[in-house]
Amino acid sequence: MVSTLSGIRFPLLPSAHTSHSSFNGDRRTSGLSLFLSNTSFSRKIFVGKPTYDSNLPSLAVAASKKMLVPDSQSDGSSSLKKEQSGAASTVPEDPQVIQDVDNVAKEDEEKLDDAPSIVVDNVDEAEAKVEDTPHPLEVKAGTAANKATGKTIPPPGNGQKIYEIDSLLVGHRDHLDYRYGQYKRLREEIDKYEGGLEVFSRGYEKFGFTRSAEGITYREWAPGAKSASLIGDFNNWNTNADVMTRNDFGVWEIFLPNNADGSPPITHGSRVKIRMDTPSGIKDSIPAWIKFSIQAPGEIPYNSIYYDPPEEEKYVFQHSQPSRPKSLRIYEAHVGMSSTEPKINTYAEFRDDVLPRIKKLGYNAVQLMAIQEHSYYASFGYHVTNFFAPSSRCGTPDDLKSLIDKAHELGLLVLMDIVHSHASNNTLDGLNMFDGTDSHYFHSGSRGYHWMWDSRLFNYGSWEVLRYLLSNARWWLEEYKFDGFRFDGVTSMMYTHHGLEVAFTGNYSEYFGLATDVDAVTYLMLVNDLIHGLYPEAVTIGEDVSGMPTFCVPVKDGGVGFDYRLHMAIADKWIELLQKMDEEWQMGDIVFTLTNRRWGENCVAYAESHDQALVGDKTIAFWLMDKDMYDFMAVDRPSTPLIDRGIALHKMIRLITMGLGGEGYLNFMGNEFGHPEWIDFPRGVQHLPNGKIVPGNNNSFDKCRRRFDLGDAEYLRYHGMQEFDRAMQHLEETYGFMTSEHQYISRKDEGDKIIVFERGDLVFVYNFHWSNSYSDYRVGCLKPGKYKIVLDSDEKLFGGFDRIDHSAEYFTTDGWFDERPHSFLLYAPCRTAVVYAFVEGPKKAEIQL
Repeated sequence: MVSTLSGIRFPLLPSAHTSHSSFNGDRRTSGLSLFLSNTSFSRKIFVGKPTYDSNLPSLAVAASKKMLVPDSQSDGSSSLKKEQSGAASTVPEDPQVIQDVDNVAKEDEEKLDDAPSIVVDNVDEAEAKVEDTPHPLEVKAGTAANKATGKTIPPPGNGQKIYEIDSLLVGHRDHLDYRYGQYKRLREEIDKYEGGLEVFSRGYEKFGFTRSAEGITYREWAPGAKSASLIGDFNNWNTNADVMTRNDFGVWEIFLPNNADGSPPITHGSRVKIRMDTPSGIKDSIPAWIKFSIQAPGEIPYNSIYYDPPEEEKYVFQHSQPSRPKSLRIYEAHVGMSSTEPKINTYAEFRDDVLPRIKKLGYNAVQLMAIQEHSYYASFGYHVTNFFAPSSRCGTPDDLKSLIDKAHELGLLVLMDIVHSHASNNTLDGLNMFDGTDSHYFHSGSRGYHWMWDSRLFNYGSWEVLRYLLSNARWWLEEYKFDGFRFDGVTSMMYTHHGLEVAFTGNYSEYFGLATDVDAVTYLMLVNDLIHGLYPEAVTIGEDVSGMPTFCVPVKDGGVGFDYRLHMAIADKWIELLQKMDEEWQMGDIVFTLTNRRWGENCVAYAESHDQALVGDKTIAFWLMDKDMYDFMAVDRPSTPLIDRGIALHKMIRLITMGLGGEGYLNFMGNEFGHPEWIDFPRGVQHLPNGKIVPGNNNSFDKCRRRFDLGDAEYLRYHGMQEFDRAMQHLEETYGFMTSEHQYISRKDEGDKIIVFERGDLVFVYNFHWSNSYSDYRVGCLKPGKYKIVLDSDEKLFGGFDRIDHSAEYFTTDGWFDERPHSFLLYAPCRTAVVYAFVEGPKKAEIQL
């Protein structure tokens, strides 16, 4: 029998839970590949739906203490002859280590003759040897691997510079020194037991599926499982065909030799799973380190896919990664909802249609959301199920690589919105209850559950969790050439209360006390150390609302190590103000919010992100113009006071946020032109356990897309807002004002509703008054000479009223004004933002006069 979906025919497979005693070991006939050679990805991936039998047979596992695999080969294939074990898998003082000699070149093996041997005949003796010997073989292997990669991570510093940066931290020295001591202890133990952080972070070379010239090795850490088998299309889902062996530290392993003709034992594109007998019963799970997974039509759980295309089909990067810019201008994007049509967009379409748009707008970085596989589309990618797999909704791993390579060709950094703060609560296709216990990758009980997000919380004190997450961060940088990360939910990680129902006042005891999760903060220090040590040009941004001191201080100096903190309070302030009358806006309040950040710690500012665009909330444009956006955005039709006010304030809010809010700037796609309405992912009716019914939207994609055509249409007022945003980005590119050391706020006039500040060689003048325009208005400045207008929000191109003459030149006069040594006169129309640039100083004759 066959089933046909969109012209693709798949055989209906036998029950995945039926034992096939006739299996003869030839895997070629049972492999079902989802990918046809020499064809491009067809926008959708379908897989045959297996029929599951509820009567699961018990798993027969050989009770052997030895694991027989092929001998070591010169090409670096898997070479363990006997099961080796390191130390306890969840206790950092005694970490679990897989003794895998295959990464050591033969010349390095010969140098190990003088090292104490830990290759023994049984597990008990191995354990005794481990206690006496600090894994010399593993350390030597790690050293050789370090030399092979050419990458090293500098040793820890003394962590004391933070007290020079901020003397108030001295009062919390016990906590901070303990925190840094924990970090140094972990670095030392990783060096001792794993050969260093560089080796430790390449867990994907040990766990999951690894290919050698002789075959495929599969390893999985599942200490709670009683037995395990690798099943899939390759062995007709036969439970007894490929039974795995477990070491004393919960690592299951199996080696599959190549077929007789030399072909791999598992076909590229075929389905695989691990079947385990666990304390919670027998279950089929997606491998934790899987590199690709897809959802079959009509199924809810995802299918894990063995992804290993032939060399000639693998994408090869053509362009080098751009150098890190001095200031970041980030375009936050979601690939799936980036189409103008109501559908899920693809990596290829984003590459061809959206990346050139981002470049034209003047941004220098794109931040991609929802890359890690997540079974629930409406989670915006934050309920991750498969951490090493890119979302299959948008294409294949190679399609994603092509997208990133194109961005690099355009000179754009590609940042990934990475989720290490929590994981999906799913048990069928996620990490939750993977080995049948709730304490596998996560804390057990209530500490391991986020009640607001309905998700699981990692145990950052577990050795194997550290290996998993550190390797995950490195995987995306190494394999996909991402240029850095925006770490999601960092506040939730750093505190045991997760920032819920807590108001941070800035008191240092809120940051350095019993509520701080030191294990989580230490992990953040490790991952920043790893990223910046191996990839000095990489960027790390942390989503922290608490204002944790030392957050953006280098790890070696005692900090957490991020390059930037997201300045999240700004968006909240704008939403607060937009619900008030213009007369209630306080200039000092606006300036305080924009500048309320720690000295020397960089921030990425944003007026709004994807959070404000979700259904149930409103974008700034929608707060300002509401339903008038539906009928009065055509330039050939009369406007309304609401539209005029909205367009003017939309531009002013964005420019002052970029001008004062931080050293980087972020915009969510479409908001640059005031995208109308909200984001509403396709969803059906939900029946909650309490009997409540949550209505759906008929699984519509209508509001899960971006109407870029509105911003491009010159006959619509959206176009003017888009052009202003473009001019804003290019202004920063030209003058670099966000990272200028010179910043001075000279005026916050509550009566005139005027804000004036200098940043670099620019003078920014904002008139927030709803009706008053000011002629011959004097503003202070630092440098004497001539100034000119370089950006005017009232320009007709930007949907303004053209009330300012751009040909005018502005000359300073001497004398102190607003605490500035010089000043000049200008015209400040109501609801405008105008930027003046210093052109040249006074001529020599003028100075003598």
